[in-house]
Amino acid sequence: MNRRNFLKAGGIPLGIPLLAGLGGVSMLSGLSDSLAASTGDYKALICLFLNGGNDGHNTLIPTDAAYTDYSNARPILALPKDSLIRLDGNSAGHSYGLHPGLSPLAALYNKKRLAWIANAGLLIVPSTGEQVINHSVPIPPFLQSHSDATALQQGWDGDSDLSGWAGRTLEQLPSGLSNRLNAVTMSNNRTFVLGRKSSVSFMSPFGARYWGRADLAQPQSYWSQSLNNMARSQFANQYEAEYARTFNESVSESTILTQVFLAAKPPTANFGTDDLASKLSALASVMPVFKSMGYRRQIFLVEWGGFDTHYGQRGNDSRTQDAQLDIVGRAVAAFDQANIAAGMDLNVTTLMLSEFGRTLRPASGAGSDHAWGNNWFVLGGAVAGGQVIGQLPSYILGGVDDADPGRGGRMVPSTSTDQVGATVMQWLGLPTNQLNTVFPNLVNFPKKNLNFMHS
Repeated sequence: MNRRNFLKAGGIPLGIPLLAGLGGVSMLSGLSDSLAASTGDYKALICLFLNGGNDGHNTLIPTDAAYTDYSNARPILALPKDSLIRLDGNSAGHSYGLHPGLSPLAALYNKKRLAWIANAGLLIVPSTGEQVINHSVPIPPFLQSHSDATALQQGWDGDSDLSGWAGRTLEQLPSGLSNRLNAVTMSNNRTFVLGRKSSVSFMSPFGARYWGRADLAQPQSYWSQSLNNMARSQFANQYEAEYARTFNESVSESTILTQVFLAAKPPTANFGTDDLASKLSALASVMPVFKSMGYRRQIFLVEWGGFDTHYGQRGNDSRTQDAQLDIVGRAVAAFDQANIAAGMDLNVTTLMLSEFGRTLRPASGAGSDHAWGNNWFVLGGAVAGGQVIGQLPSYILGGVDDADPGRGGRMVPSTSTDQVGATVMQWLGLPTNQLNTVFPNLVNFPKKNLNFMHS
């Protein structure tokens, strides 16, 4: 049977783009033996990227005198003060509350497992609102474009360098920390984990066991052998040879993932059935297997949501920020609980990002528009939690942090994405002498480590 007929018979659509560079072995051998040989030096970073630009102003909220400015600036969007889930103590000059949908995360903050990073975002150099308005400092391009801001936030540096800062980090780690399946995406986007010379693995929350009729859990079956024979085909034509190489690597990594998923145990936590819960539940199941296999470093990109709330931002409809943050709060808390139960407490760090924040001033449709600085969180046993890193902006329209000449409340970040990334990547093992290779703009910021990670 030739390749085209096999793919037709197997129900695999022709022309599906395959992510390049997916592994390099045809079968996983000795998995059962390796499960007993766990290494203690396993670290995984999960980037939870909230698509659309989450409104950080309604995520982490000051509960002191600054609340009055916040509520005055956005009267139809401001969360009632008595609805906020209070965080213990003061940090960075304020007391705080969380959106009620994130109430499970308040407990993690109070247990010092979670830290917030205030008013963070893309910067080339430290900047003020006045400097941006007067065009006296360089600023990143395309700040109001979803696709471009997403790519930039994840490390894209224009067409000359398509890689992301996580992918670049993996290429700069000491050789002893390298392993296959180290850069993994669970979505169609891969910028964050794409390297300059290496490529990206794709992992579905449901595994990769079936390729049409081929069951990769049954490698001796006719259809699996046929698939693997095709994957080893050799061609003289350069185009065909590259296709065959990519096809072979895709089958190889799918075989590894099949064995990992078969060895994985259900996570010990109450995950829901939504898409985000499915992705995080799958990760919680397979990471202990990777650790037991002797893997050292992995970075996973998990994208979720539709936070482009230009209208109808509040309410119970599934597309509102309120409803989506409720899903985030429950899924992330379950993920943390599962990691602790699996003995992965110190091994896994979760970093929440979004492409940009939103305007302090409400939009005409009871929503908010694209802006700049945003509030993120970082979670895990290695996190120096119970604190807010950085500084909240002034909640004054047209104030010192507002870079919008129209006084819309597009706040200039006070902490750069590069500083946040550099802090997490140093925990992962990035040598300090490679920081500027991974984060080219970091040289412009005096503080290279924000000290929210324990060593």
